[in-house]
Amino acid sequence: MAKRLIREPIYQQLNRALRDLLRSGAFKVGDQFLTERQVGERFDVSRATANKALSNLVSEGVLEFKKGVGTFVRGGVLDYDLRSLVSFTEKAAVAGKTPSTRVLHLEALLAKDAAVDLAALLRVRPDEVVYYIERLRLADGSPVILEHRHVVTKFCPDLSEAALSGSLYGLWTDRYKLDIVGADQTIRAVSIRGQEARLLDVRSGTAGFRITSTGYLSGGVPLWWERTIFRGDAYALHNRLGPVQTARPAAGTLLDVDVPGNP
Repeated sequence: MAKRLIREPIYQQLNRALRDLLRSGAFKVGDQFLTERQVGERFDVSRATANKALSNLVSEGVLEFKKGVGTFVRGGVLDYDLRSLVSFTEKAAVAGKTPSTRVLHLEALLAKDAAVDLAALLRVRPDEVVYYIERLRLADGSPVILEHRHVVTKFCPDLSEAALSGSLYGLWTDRYKLDIVGADQTIRAVSIRGQEARLLDVRSGTAGFRITSTGYLSGGVPLWWERTIFRGDAYALHNRLGPVQTARPAAGTLLDVDVPGNP
């Protein structure tokens, strides 16, 4: 019997249902996934909606399309979706890996005492208290992400190391009922060195990428600012581009990839 999707928007609900199906273990890495027709019949949606959902998972790197054969569950490197905020915990689970988190540091401090200008970045007073959080994210026991994050304390009081051991996005939306609307990100290639290289278990000078990001609540209110280091050998960036456009930056300017989050 078809499983009817009864709440709007259908497309987002279908994406969530397909992710849940992948996380359930019904499909292993390398298995052929459902076809458009099978998705349509199983969830009572049109072929166009099924195609859109499957294409979205392909663009995120969760699935892989092989021409003339079908769509298959991907394994290997983790995928970083440039178009939306996706929990590391969910992304790792969908990729068939076991996610875990090591909380390295949790501290409440005054914004003026931080190493960056949090008063400007998070629109807080210099004497306002913020959290400083360091976390190491692991997939199958291997460190892949090192997070340095500042969070506005008043939106999520009483944070503990135990609460930080899973998905922050899940914690914010489920426990604190926060409406996270997106993030502004800048992505740069970096050489991982020093303590960061030791924590990520790579040689000093290993290639990686650094994401500097400010996350927002509804109304454009900042919730966090982060500087996060990703291992280059563990992640691939995925995005779907629109039509060709002409961009003419001013002479001498540096080209950045500025990616707004859209969860």
